[in-house]
Amino acid sequence: MQKLQLWERYKNRLYHHAELDLSVDTSRMNFPDSYLEEMEPRLQKAFEEMAELEAGAVSNPDEQRMVGHYWLRAPELAPTPELTGEIKDTLASVKAFASSVHQGNIAAPDGHRFENLLIIGIGGSALGPQFVADSLGTPQDRMKVYFFDNTDPDGMDKVLAEIGPGLKRTLTVVISKSGGTKETRNGMLEARQAFEKGGLHFAAHAVAVTGSDSELDRTASQEGWLGTLPMWDWVGGRTSVTSAVGLLPAALQGIDIERLLTGARVCDQATRSRVTSDNPAALLALSWFHATAGKGERDMVLLPYKDRLLLFSRYLQQLIMESLGKELDRDGKKVLQGITVYGNKGSTDQHAYVQQLREGVANFFVTFIEVLKDREGASMLVEPGATSGDYLSGFFQGTRSALYEKDRESVTITIREISPASIGALIALYERAVGLYASLINVNAYHQPGVEAGKKAAGTVLKLQGEILDMLRRQPGRDFSCEDMAMTLARPEEVETVFLILRHLAANPAHEVGVVPGEKVWESRFRAAS
Repeated sequence: MQKLQLWERYKNRLYHHAELDLSVDTSRMNFPDSYLEEMEPRLQKAFEEMAELEAGAVSNPDEQRMVGHYWLRAPELAPTPELTGEIKDTLASVKAFASSVHQGNIAAPDGHRFENLLIIGIGGSALGPQFVADSLGTPQDRMKVYFFDNTDPDGMDKVLAEIGPGLKRTLTVVISKSGGTKETRNGMLEARQAFEKGGLHFAAHAVAVTGSDSELDRTASQEGWLGTLPMWDWVGGRTSVTSAVGLLPAALQGIDIERLLTGARVCDQATRSRVTSDNPAALLALSWFHATAGKGERDMVLLPYKDRLLLFSRYLQQLIMESLGKELDRDGKKVLQGITVYGNKGSTDQHAYVQQLREGVANFFVTFIEVLKDREGASMLVEPGATSGDYLSGFFQGTRSALYEKDRESVTITIREISPASIGALIALYERAVGLYASLINVNAYHQPGVEAGKKAAGTVLKLQGEILDMLRRQPGRDFSCEDMAMTLARPEEVETVFLILRHLAANPAHEVGVVPGEKVWESRFRAAS
């Protein structure tokens, strides 16, 4: 297509929201001009389902739960006065708690203000807060933020080493809806031990965000933690960033959470429009449907041209892949749906994998995110008439054109600057696009049976580990091969799992398991260390 023709299509297809200063450009998606009209009946159905969800319909039938993350930005839309009051009260509590910490009314036991913030969570209880913290953090933040976002002991040691002596002025936020999430539980126990080793009382440094009467809620109450804020069962982890899950860490860091919520609320209003061309989330969902044939046939490559948006692709991986990656549709039909999401940042990507994007297998479409404002204040000229930011913009435009020349399709989202409002808008935009796309392909975006299956499988492995340790301790003088152990436990079909468990146990001194290496690694023999 000639450049002047593309310019006309750009003008016809560009969506712009003046208040948010946010644009969505679908001109480099090669759907025909009739596409929106053809998809209109399906999209109107999706709009209707979204309206029902916002009105309080049970949209997670597996757990008989409502899905209400949109109410977090507009409490008056909640289906009952009680829920409206809870949302408003929680926001007030978040602000009050953060203010008390900043003013030193809630302080470290040595009387000094808390200076560091350790967030313990996993999945949506970490990815959202991490993205917000990284995108909006500054050297002037009220608190320096750290994360335990896995059950990797070495990772936790690394974080604790970075905090160092500052642990005595570190506030810890433990986030888990059920309170029983093992990764978060493990992180909490590791943090507790670190505080105790430093002669510190963990409860005097801890606050919980959790479900009412959860295991974590009871622990916090019994031990006298500094506070507890609610997680509701109608807010999924991957859509919880505008609940206390994301708002408390952000407020403690010093981010303007009202502006974050305002950006999300204004974007929510825009994405409720039932006029497709005036709804940016609908335009995204339709672009995804076109690019993937509604069957996940292509991956989504996210290329934000801003360092502060580096974690956005990681955040969207969970939001999109956990919501849309489903074996069955809502009618129980096997569909194997989903969209794979990956991405780095521009222009780093040009020195990493754009070569393949331009000339390799065309199994993807790109989402560019352009940020118009380079930095606060003026930039130096790196050459006559050009700044570093000008180069970044040029590389974005060049990559977009180079890909389109090879029939690689793309969507471009443009925002004026990185701010709490624009980050809130991006979060809301993608939450709505995911919900609409899920309706178009007839899957339930609000459950995650595959995640639960993985947790159950892990539980089975740990149960078998307990049996292995018990057997080694009951026969301290005996060497076991993995095959011996599997037969002794009457679990011959689990010999590979037994081998993997034994090899891991022998590598870690806490379990006191010795190993005699075999000629082949699987021929090694294991015993209780003497």
